[in-house]
Amino acid sequence: MFPALSGHQRRQGAPFNREVGTVEKLKVEPETDQGSAPAKPRRQSLPSELPRTEIHHEPDSTTCGCGCQMERIGEDVSEKLDYEPGTFSVERHIRGKWACQACETIQQAPVAPHIIDKGIPTTNLLAQVLISKYADHQPLYRQQQIYARAGVDLPRSTLSDWVGRCGLELAPLVDRLREVLHQKPILHADETPVSMLAPGQKKVHRAYVWAYASTRFSAIQGVVYDFRPTRSGQAARDFLEGWAGKLVCDDYRGYKAGFKQGITEIGCMAHARRKFHDLYDTSQSPIAKTALETIGLLYAIEREAADMDSEARQTLRQARSKPILDKLRDWLIGQREKVTNGTATAKAIDYSLKRWEALIRYLDDGDVPIDNNWVENQIRPWALGRSNWLFAGSLRSGQRAANIMSLIQSAKINGLDPQAYLKEVMERLPTTKWSEIDGLLPHNWEPVNMA
Repeated sequence: MFPALSGHQRRQGAPFNREVGTVEKLKVEPETDQGSAPAKPRRQSLPSELPRTEIHHEPDSTTCGCGCQMERIGEDVSEKLDYEPGTFSVERHIRGKWACQACETIQQAPVAPHIIDKGIPTTNLLAQVLISKYADHQPLYRQQQIYARAGVDLPRSTLSDWVGRCGLELAPLVDRLREVLHQKPILHADETPVSMLAPGQKKVHRAYVWAYASTRFSAIQGVVYDFRPTRSGQAARDFLEGWAGKLVCDDYRGYKAGFKQGITEIGCMAHARRKFHDLYDTSQSPIAKTALETIGLLYAIEREAADMDSEARQTLRQARSKPILDKLRDWLIGQREKVTNGTATAKAIDYSLKRWEALIRYLDDGDVPIDNNWVENQIRPWALGRSNWLFAGSLRSGQRAANIMSLIQSAKINGLDPQAYLKEVMERLPTTKWSEIDGLLPHNWEPVNMA
């Protein structure tokens, strides 16, 4: 089992009351009177018309310790709500009670551990809710409407609570994935804004999701998202603390402090190309046209090298890309001398020349990518999702969303069905020892029936 949660983690485990986003008008519920005890919600019975599957749980042995054969004297029944697209059903878990008349002892199969203790959803339903929200970008109020049409009223507050509790319980798995990424010598990094409800205020402010991923050339594929209230470079320093590898990133100043602490900067050729692309779009500049054509030759070489091993890729780059880059730099310097400071052309050229050493470091290591496009692709689901969620309800809900999305996106890039992955991981997680948690990571995962 997992180690006991720290005091901080227990505080973070308080009931989850806000979903990550909604397309409804922004509303802030008034704080309840702390002096009065809130009414304990009553769980409604699951609709009797839903189809039911009975799952019996009996003790491994019904022979008492005294040697007598025990008699079945009753049973406990619990029901869990399951869902297949468009159809709800109920699992009836029946735990028979067996008693020994001689020594008056009772024996019963234990309740199977569940990711949400005493909760009504099956892990299949939980996986459906998470995938609908974070992979298919369906806000919870829309899911509530869909489920109501299928015959079950699941309040948005209930769905929100399920999402939050799953995000909390999956956190140890994401923490371990982060440790695995820290062992990689090369990482990508990028960040994107997400609106977050300001604590105690009826307005939102800009928070950020930071993404860190291994490269496409890495044997281990994974991405971890880190939700932070600001774009401060401290976020990157915290995440990368103790790591001193090669970081592929854009020119955002928030990464600069890390380069003074042992991290090696790898520039993004796509960003350099983008400056010339924008220049050409606005002015049809012949300088931009020539730069784009030259950078295009570099990308043609990368496509040729995509399936090579690291050593062959580096050899090809040195033989063919390096001469092109040497000529490009000399040509850019010459063109820069001819243009006026402050012009769009000067700015496009300066972007590349000022970052030249970082831009060409990929030549010396076949495992280093030419650009940061890989992680930009991994952060795109947040850009799609925020148009549906509108905002994160709190820092805590944003962090839990980041946990869930880290596992969903990592499952995708490892070629897994993310819903099947989440379903089985949530089934196995409550009984998995910490020493065995690596087996649940997306790059290691195998379904039980294939293990």
